[in-house]
This record gives sequence, structure tokens and C-alpha cells, in this order.
Amino acid sequence: MTEIYLIRHAQAEGNRYRILQGHWDGDVTAAGEKQIKLLAARFCGVPVDAVYASDLYRARHTAAAVARREGLPIRSDRRLREINVGPWETQFFGNVCHDEPERARQFIHEPDLFYLPGAETFAEVGERACAALEEIACENEGKRVAVVSHGVTIRCILSRITGVSLRDVEALPICRNTAVTHLLWDGERFAVDYYNDVSHLAPLPEPAWSRNGNVRHESFDPACEPAFYTDCYADAWRSAHGNLEGFSAEVYLNSACRHYRTDRESVLRMLVEDEPIGLVDMDTRRGALAGYGWLSLLYLRPEYRHQGYGIQVLGRVYRRYQKLGRRSLRLNVAVSNTDARTFYEREGFAVLGREGGTDGLLLLEKSLRRKRHD
Repeated sequence: MTEIYLIRHAQAEGNRYRILQGHWDGDVTAAGEKQIKLLAARFCGVPVDAVYASDLYRARHTAAAVARREGLPIRSDRRLREINVGPWETQFFGNVCHDEPERARQFIHEPDLFYLPGAETFAEVGERACAALEEIACENEGKRVAVVSHGVTIRCILSRITGVSLRDVEALPICRNTAVTHLLWDGERFAVDYYNDVSHLAPLPEPAWSRNGNVRHESFDPACEPAFYTDCYADAWRSAHGNLEGFSAEVYLNSACRHYRTDRESVLRMLVEDEPIGLVDMDTRRGALAGYGWLSLLYLRPEYRHQGYGIQVLGRVYRRYQKLGRRSLRLNVAVSNTDARTFYEREGFAVLGREGGTDGLLLLEKSLRRKRHD
């Protein structure tokens, strides 16, 4: 009997920011690193003979948690990759669901009917991934093997093994990050011992975004709707400083208009369905020569704060500056703005400097480059 531990990769940028990542080779998040440590601890008493993974970084880095302890190489196989979603790759879920609602509905609820030019079908994913898994089982007869793959790919594998329809999300939910599924191979077919086991993640909280809707964005011209922009900035200023002393609507509006004229993707209005919930303003010229991006404003209406929406908004800023080739992201935050400081520090921003006294500003920075571990 051959044992296969089929593992979903740790949380990656696409999972956290609600991006359709597919074959995009994004980074593992700080939360993902914690998951990997707990996964490694889970396998301390479970020796394995071989380790395989999708060739994407998030899968290989997760596989290293098992391989490193055993001193084993990671054998990469492209057939274990996530579904290729073609033109949707690196698009945000909220925008895809708004722009192509019927195809998005099929992708989520009727995957057997999903078709998008340039993308794989779920049947194609299942065929390639199952072929890879059977080869792995045959090459390691009587051994114990860890295989790290991706959420949709694992669902496709298990649907073919069990006969459960991909439409049945209750019987066959998508695995959580680093979830373990135990398969047994008798030389002819697989049997499922257990599925989507995340008992090792008990010390960690459930991701907040899983309980909320998807944020979408649209390019926003501040000159066309000056009141919306100034109202957002004024509320952000009030939240940071407790009053509007020192706030200049005209100065900030004129700056935003310059940012928009320079780059139509630099000022974005955020929405949940059709409800405006906030705003992002980026000065894409600032820091260009030095290699950093600048965030002038990130604003959420009070009723949408502390619910997991902020990270989806910040994800837009990360992706914009990653596409522009910037090495890091910088911003100012008021010393007295405890909520904002906590949010940015949790996201890995570090203090570079400070201006003024107790009511002054902190200069924060976060690297946008991947920290290679393998």
C-alpha cells in the first residue's frame, strides 16, 4: 500500500488579496509562513520517503517544510499546478465577478460548465493532475509520499477519485491552505482516508476575508467628483488626528488630480457590489528613481473597517507597484493613529523615520520583493 499526503500550499498573495492567481508565481504571506511552521511540526512524527510539488513557488516553499527535515529533494511537476485561468490571471475576484458575472458564477458553482478562451477547463486540470499523481504512486510503491498542489487542482483530483461532483461544495469544499488529505493507493486505484484536515492550524485564527464579500475597484477621476474625494480624505484626516485642523481640501484634491493625469490607475474607488466603500490614491511618480512606490491615501468608510476589506484594498497598491517594478512601498501614518499603525505593522511595514512629536508622522516601508527560501 502506498500512502500519499496531498497538501494544499500555504497562504499566498493571491489568497490574501483575493486575486485569481492561477499560474502567477506570487509570494507566500506572513500568515502562510506561520502555517508552514505548523505543517512542519505536524509531520515531525510522520517520516516520508519522497516529496513532490507543483513547480510554482508557493507549492515548492510549502513542500520544503516536509522535505528539509528528511533531507529530501523536492521533485517539481508542472502537472500539479493550479488551474490556468488565462486572461483572468492576476485579476481581482471582485472585478471578475462584476465584469463577467455569468462566467464567474460557473467558475464557482458550475465548474463542469466553465469555459473561458485561453483558460483551462476543470476537466483538463483533473486529467493532467491525476495522471501525475498516479505516476507518483507507481514510482513509489509501498512508500509514504508528500505531494503539494493547489486548491482547485486538489478538488479536481478528489472529484475524479470519489465521483463527487465539483458542484457539491458541501461534500467537496476547497481545501484550506496547508490542509492535508491522506490517500491510499493499492496499485490500481486511490481511496480517501481523510480530507481537508487542518487540525495543525488550530492555533491560528480563520482568515477574515473568508467571511466577507469581494472588493472591486474602478479608476476614479477626482476632478469629476471632487466632493467624494475630499469627503474621503477629510474623514481619514479626522480619524488620524481627531479634528480637521491643518487639513486643506484644495491641496490634497489638486495632488490627486495630478496623480490621476499621470497614471489613470493611480486613483481608485473601492466598492462592494455597487456600494462605494473607500478610496486609494497613489503618487506613482514619487520614488520612481529610488525604486519605491508611494501611497498617499488609503481610506475605508468606518462601517467597513476591521472586517478584512482593508487587505483587499492594500492588495491593489501592492500589485500596481509590483507591475511598475518597484522594490518597496512607503507611506506616512500619524503617530496618534493607532488603528492604522497596527494595520500596517501587521502587514510587515517597518518604521524608517519620524517627523514631529507625539502628533507627528511616521514614515513606514514594506518590501515588495520575494524573500527566497529555497
